[in-house]
Amino acid sequence: MSTFTTQDGASIYYKDWGAGQPIVFSHGWPLSADAWDVQMEFLANNGFRCIAHDRRGHGRSSQPWLGNDMNTYADDLSSLINYLDLNNTILIGHSTGGGEVARYIGHHGAKRVAKAVLIGSVTPFLRNGLPLAAFDDIRAKVHSGRSQFFHDLPETFYGAHLTEGLRNAFWLQGMQASHHAAYACIEAFSATDFTLDLAQMTIPTLIVHGDADQIVPIAISAHATAKLIPGASLIVYPGAPHGLCSTHQDQLNVDLLAFCHSQ
Repeated sequence: MSTFTTQDGASIYYKDWGAGQPIVFSHGWPLSADAWDVQMEFLANNGFRCIAHDRRGHGRSSQPWLGNDMNTYADDLSSLINYLDLNNTILIGHSTGGGEVARYIGHHGAKRVAKAVLIGSVTPFLRNGLPLAAFDDIRAKVHSGRSQFFHDLPETFYGAHLTEGLRNAFWLQGMQASHHAAYACIEAFSATDFTLDLAQMTIPTLIVHGDADQIVPIAISAHATAKLIPGASLIVYPGAPHGLCSTHQDQLNVDLLAFCHSQ
């Protein structure tokens, strides 16, 4: 497996497909780099170098006790980009990964970044529109019965587009995360305010969101995010759920390719 070691000793797994301008993908909670396989295959076949990592505590990366917070996630992304010496990079983040991309630019700048894409992103600040009780409920369910919760959550994550295959893939990826990381990441994606990070995203940015997203409602996320990023473009998928990278993969691939090729 391809891995690198962070400054605090965490081992981060990544996959690296294709050749050309680099695209780095940051996945949602509680998934892994495997959530991006369809996009990576498509874009690698269209002349891009596609890289995706398993967030610390998730997938095949190590499971440290410390560092399960958005600042460290962004630092790990920076370490990956520096380790591979990537430049002119396109960053693509889904859900929690969207927050990771925003925090990376907010803390590390865009010197190595050409463009960014936020899909179903948790930006700018989920607690501006969702009650704390909603996240307490998620924490309680993860703590008391993570396996059952990850079996049931796809019904909301994928909505009417859910298939048995999507449910199984979601459960498998979710159960690869450590119990501690899965629990701690809830605080990371729900309690982090990305408002200042978004203001620093002066690079071309595409926002993609489904208007049937029941996990990260579009009104408090994509619409608010688009107002905070200078010159950002917003594409809304009618009827699309939170997991649109899977349910609307063909449409998303076309839109991503067009944005990656745009001047």
